[in-house]
Amino acid sequence: MRKLILGMAIVASAFVFGQKEDLNAKLQSANKAAMDAYNAKNYTLAAPKFLEVYEILKTNGKEDKIYLYYAGLNYALSNNIDEAVKIYTGLIDSGYTGVQTQYTAKDKKTGEVSSYDKATWDLLKKTPDAYSDFKTEQTKSVESDLYETLSTLLLNAKKNDEALKYIEKGLAKFPNNAKLKEFQGTALYASGNTDKFKQNLTEQLAKNPNDATNWYNLGVLQAKDPATAADAEASFKKAIELKPGFSDAYQNLVFAVIGDDAKTVDQINALRKTNADEASKLIDARKERFTKALPYAEKWYQANQENIDAVSMLKQIYIITKNNDKAKEMKAKEDALEAKAK
Repeated sequence: MRKLILGMAIVASAFVFGQKEDLNAKLQSANKAAMDAYNAKNYTLAAPKFLEVYEILKTNGKEDKIYLYYAGLNYALSNNIDEAVKIYTGLIDSGYTGVQTQYTAKDKKTGEVSSYDKATWDLLKKTPDAYSDFKTEQTKSVESDLYETLSTLLLNAKKNDEALKYIEKGLAKFPNNAKLKEFQGTALYASGNTDKFKQNLTEQLAKNPNDATNWYNLGVLQAKDPATAADAEASFKKAIELKPGFSDAYQNLVFAVIGDDAKTVDQINALRKTNADEASKLIDARKERFTKALPYAEKWYQANQENIDAVSMLKQIYIITKNNDKAKEMKAKEDALEAKAK
């Protein structure tokens, strides 16, 4: 599951509806419950409470979508993907950016600084004995965060086509957003559009050639295409150069160097009966490939010594390159890992 991108701190606010004591009490109660739940990391409770605050304000002509945003954020944190997606989609489609003027004042009695709507803030300014430090501040846009989070939610839900729709919509507004570019590649790959994914990776690497993950992903795609299989080795080596200890890159580099070994073995077995010389040449070439792969397999094992696939591959390479002592060592390690897994 991709990590959520959640970009706004939740701040307490105070509200006053003139001469509506019951409504004020209901609003303050919902807001306090929402804040208390959020601060206690009880996101499952906080989400509907923030939604309740939003609905009370909207019903009474003081709609403030920041509370809808807070509700979506908490639904996301509580892993309620359907509700979070519904809210984030609605916010984006409505053009919400999060940019607003925030009005704050300090309660002299408690020392607490709170955020208020403008009408309340103006009223409080008339009570300087009770409140001070009246300030206004323009909040930052969270629009790019909305696109990033919605993309994450949709990708986690494996709704790749829908994710791609909003990723591309986001990139139209934020063309240099690295996260959305990364998510675009993920969505393209997951939806089977490997040609566009490869193009996406190439564009990203042109802008940032020091991204080990993108070099690795490019290598994976190149290895799947016989026409670019040779290029895969260079891509995996570049990923390792940028990120020493990159276990998956070493693993794929080993297989890229060895090639389709099952096919080679079948060819050797078939030729042994009809053309022993050609079979011998294939055996020598196979051994040469395994010898070339050996240092990468050893690095793979060093990076992840509890990986039974790394151990088994290294054992096989030692057998083929006739390093019997090392082969026995890896066989013992393999047996230990298999016993541990039972």
